[in-house]
Amino acid sequence: MKIRYRPVGCRSVPEKPAKVPPARVVRIIESARTALQKANRAMVPGYVALLETAQGAWVSQALYVAAKLGIADELADGPKTADQVAAKVGGHPDSVFRLMRMLAGRDVFRQLQDGRFELAAMGQALRADAPGSLRPMVLFIGSPEHWAEWGELLYSVQTGRPSPEKLYGKSYFEHLDEAPEQAAIFNDAMSTMAAMANETVIPAYDFSKFKLIVDVGGGHGRLISAILRSAPTARGVLFDLPSVVAGADPVLAEAGVAHRCAVEGGSFMDSVPDGADAYVLKSIIHDWDDDISEKILRNVRTAIAPNGRLLLLELVLPERATANWGAVLDMEMLVSPGGRERTRAEFANLLARCGFRLTRVVDTATPMMSIVEAAPA
Repeated sequence: MKIRYRPVGCRSVPEKPAKVPPARVVRIIESARTALQKANRAMVPGYVALLETAQGAWVSQALYVAAKLGIADELADGPKTADQVAAKVGGHPDSVFRLMRMLAGRDVFRQLQDGRFELAAMGQALRADAPGSLRPMVLFIGSPEHWAEWGELLYSVQTGRPSPEKLYGKSYFEHLDEAPEQAAIFNDAMSTMAAMANETVIPAYDFSKFKLIVDVGGGHGRLISAILRSAPTARGVLFDLPSVVAGADPVLAEAGVAHRCAVEGGSFMDSVPDGADAYVLKSIIHDWDDDISEKILRNVRTAIAPNGRLLLLELVLPERATANWGAVLDMEMLVSPGGRERTRAEFANLLARCGFRLTRVVDTATPMMSIVEAAPA
């Protein structure tokens, strides 16, 4: 079976990681935000709060259409009427107005007194050319193919199996191998999220203590480039499928680390380069169920140096249900690839079965990513 996993895009590497607030500050803000959300829901009858929540799918599709048409880009240079926007994007004027009015109510746009619309802060992130643009992720979430996969959530909950098995008769990644347009949408979305994650991981962890760092499933090398820039005496190995690492040279060269980073093609389902004192797997393990995850981790255990460290860059779920968006992403893992997000305890158990012991979990400046550090047991 051919295994495909996410390559990250070949975007330019920033000169310096973005300045991010301390993880402790982010956690305080997140807790306050969660409390305010709960208070907001408590102020209305339960059926009203439930109805508002159930309408979330409609909002998602409205964002998708706005992103697909490029409405935010049309507002980048200032306020415009819906008719002006519709003429530029090729939409029905009244329907474009109604779409923009709906999204203005969700703080994506703002409607001015004269009836024109302008971008709100959220809408800025929908622009294709905005730093940290989330347009690729919105296009992925709302795409017809992904919409169909979530339409089979009932199947996944009843069977425990990912919906692509029912829709396509194969796994999600096998489907992407045969659907280049959807694969491009997926890869653009993952590249966007990778860029955001990299900017928070590098300030949170000291990579300079390692001599040789292997980035397992590292795509075109954006992460290993950032790591090596933060650890000027370390050497790196970028490891991914041959067809993926074929596009790594420009990224490594632009980052100025090509002379310190070897590139190897292969599948982590078979083996990984051996002898390194650090193995980094970013957003890999959550794509897979426990059986396949154990296979990957055992391959790393075979290769790692005796005093080495395994670094899983993953979302770590809280032990109890909260408003943490990780629980939503966990359902995405169930529906599409058949993987799962995990709690600290679940990571510890998984690692123990593969010959590792969990040493610590390092928070970053985003709840989307933590660093799960483990050592050979």
